[in-house]
Amino acid sequence: MPHQEFISESYHTGSQIFLSLYVYNVGFQTCDSYHEWGPGIRNHYLIHYINAGKGYYKTNGQTFLLTKGDAFLIYPETEVTYYADEKDPWEYYWVGFQGNDAAALIHATDFSKENPIFYHCSSGEKIRDGIFEIYRSRGNTIADTAKMTGSLYHVLSLFIQDSATKQTLSAASSYIELAVSFIDSQYSYPITIEDIADYLGISRSHLFREFKTYLKQSPKDFLTNRRIREACRLLLKTSLSIQSVANSVGYENSMYFSRIFRKETGLTPSQFRLQSAVKEKIQKI
Repeated sequence: MPHQEFISESYHTGSQIFLSLYVYNVGFQTCDSYHEWGPGIRNHYLIHYINAGKGYYKTNGQTFLLTKGDAFLIYPETEVTYYADEKDPWEYYWVGFQGNDAAALIHATDFSKENPIFYHCSSGEKIRDGIFEIYRSRGNTIADTAKMTGSLYHVLSLFIQDSATKQTLSAASSYIELAVSFIDSQYSYPITIEDIADYLGISRSHLFREFKTYLKQSPKDFLTNRRIREACRLLLKTSLSIQSVANSVGYENSMYFSRIFRKETGLTPSQFRLQSAVKEKIQKI
């Protein structure tokens, strides 16, 4: 088990073999005084466990002081800053992860967006060792990925085990979080609203009510908007054919895709691409 003799070690997997849960990156670091990251956002969940020293975590207008045995969670697309103490800079272990199961597992812990801190982890040493086991198992083969994912499930189970609230998926907001996570990872496939409801284990009508209550739109509209946003990006940033763009965002029929795209944007995919290209040329003049 590495301690002070290792300054910084990290590993980025670049692998998304398993959609349910997978390790995005993992590592450990002994920081210098005032060593800082941020402000910025991550596109994945990221847990830090403090093994020694102390530091500060800033998010949502709050600043938290953390010391040995504490942990903090960074939520995807949430602006954060964290930095080491001047006199007693921290040493931490971290693991980043994504996947359809990530939101549900986090929801079962004491972490929340309002309080993304876990003080005095009773399984602290096991959490540290578990994160290091993920790092030790790093590699590019399917076997490596499976082993890393297994160790990640173990680490998250320790946070769930230590949870004081023992939360479940009964809260309606958790259904929305899971549904959005599912859509973000599956929109490129021809999924349906029934597929989303089946994944959550609720009826289509229940899913519709939750979306209208929390997001003020139907799940169908949310899925369509997600696909069209990505289609716009592909039309702007790539030279893919219209059929290829359609396939890439979950539409197997390019004519149907074009109708939906025009309904949402007021332009056909070809017109959108041409108009954007003209605007770009004008901006360069």
